[in-house]
Amino acid sequence: MEQLKLCESEYRFATIVWKSEPVSSGELVRLCKEQLGWKKSTTYTVLKKLCEREVLRNENATVTALIKQEQVQRFESQEFINRTFGGSLPKFITAFMDEKKLSSQEAETLKKLIDSYKEE
Repeated sequence: MEQLKLCESEYRFATIVWKSEPVSSGELVRLCKEQLGWKKSTTYTVLKKLCEREVLRNENATVTALIKQEQVQRFESQEFINRTFGGSLPKFITAFMDEKKLSSQEAETLKKLIDSYKEE
């Protein structure tokens, strides 16, 4: 699970890969310079680190993801709720919804989503 925990800069870097994969390492350097303001050496340092952790693969100068964005998002979300709200989804939703209003359609969509995850 440790490979699913990404710091902010690693996540932003991986997002570029997820959006562009498969992406050549040269194109990745260009994208990182353009979107993150990184130098070539920074891009290759982070790429090497994420390859060592088996998040990404750089094979024949083509970079692909071994771990998908949804897996990282799920892990990070669960970690955040556990750390901040003691694992309580209702406490998280209460804090998130404070002073917000849902449209009828949004409320109905959430009800359907919740119903689809209820234990039988």
